Amino acid sequence: MYRIEAETWLEADLETTWDFFSNPRNLLRLTPEEMKMKIKTDLPEKMYPGMIVSYQVAPLFGISLPWTSRINQVKEQHYFTDDMIEGPFAIWHHQHFFEEKDGGTLIRDIVDYKLPLGILGQLFHPILVKSRVEGIFKHREKVIKQIF
Repeated sequence: MYRIEAETWLEADLETTWDFFSNPRNLLRLTPEEMKMKIKTDLPEKMYPGMIVSYQVAPLFGISLPWTSRINQVKEQHYFTDDMIEGPFAIWHHQHFFEEKDGGTLIRDIVDYKLPLGILGQLFHPILVKSRVEGIFKHREKVIKQIF
């Protein structure tokens, strides 16, 4: 199992930040274009526990793969969690935390994930996967700093 943690501080109040992140329609804006994300689900303006989101992504080499996530927990203006229930990882558990701090909002993400293919997946992790996952969070930070 691997873990990626990321933090971003925004000059935006907690309510505004939460409203943006709790709207699943903004997921597309936060995903790098080269991943060619296509959302397959009609999305509401607000997430809720049990919500299912299905999309196609091309995480490596332009190969399009299905990815389906379930929103498991939502505590308004504090956190939400999601799990991949279909997709390229054996396990993907993403925790999103939001905290008022220093006149803005601190966003903290923790992703625990496991690759498929056993030892072969482990071999590819440092070469391809880790930098790709970290790059997604760097892209997201750049985009949200532009938005806010």
